[in-house]
Amino acid sequence: MRIVKEAEERKNEILDAAERLFGTKGFDSASTNDILAETGIARGTLYYHFKSKEDILDAMIERMMQRLLAKAKEAAERKEIPVLQRLTMMIKALQPREDRSGRFMEQIHKPQNALMHQKIQERLLAEMNPLLTGLIEEGIEAGICQTDYPAEAAEMTFLYANTAFDKMAEYGPEVRRRKEEAFIYHLERLLKMEQGSMREVVLPLFQEEGA
Repeated sequence: MRIVKEAEERKNEILDAAERLFGTKGFDSASTNDILAETGIARGTLYYHFKSKEDILDAMIERMMQRLLAKAKEAAERKEIPVLQRLTMMIKALQPREDRSGRFMEQIHKPQNALMHQKIQERLLAEMNPLLTGLIEEGIEAGICQTDYPAEAAEMTFLYANTAFDKMAEYGPEVRRRKEEAFIYHLERLLKMEQGSMREVVLPLFQEEGA
C-alpha cells in the first residue's frame, strides 16, 4: 500500500506542475523538460507514469473534471432545492474557484491552448448532458417547462451557458449582468416557460458571488 500511495503522490506532483506550465506557457510551448525542471524528477520517472505530454494533458483534464463534476452532481442531487435553482447551481459549479484551477482555466482560451479547451469542452458535455437532461425532465413533470427534446435542449443549454460564461471573470459588471439576463431570457423560450418565471429564481443565484 505504501508504494501505491507514493506513486499516486508522484503522479499528482507531475500533474500539478503540468497544470501550472500549460496554463502559463500553453500546451504547445511547455515541454517535458519544463516539467522535469519544475518537479526535479528523472525523465524515466516521468515516462513511468505517463507515456507522452498529451497523456499528461489527458490525465490533468480528467483530474480537474472530476473535481468540477463532483460539485455539479452534488447540486443536481439536492432534491430539496427547486429544479431551476439546481440548474443554476450546476452551471456555477463548473466555474473553478480554486486558485490553481482558476488560473489555469483563465489561460485555456488562448490560441496556444486550443487543444486543452477542446478536450475540456468535450469532457464536460459528455458528463453534463445526462445531468441537465434529468433536471429538464423533472421540470416537465412538474409543469414548469415543456419540450419534446429534453436531451437536445440540455445540450443547447450547456453549450450556450459554457460559451456565454466561459470568460466571465474578464467582463465588467454591466456585461456580466447582460449575459446573465440574456441566458435566462433565451432559456425560458427554449423550454417554453412562462416569461419571467426563471428570472426571479435564477438571477439572484448568479449575483450572489458576482457569477
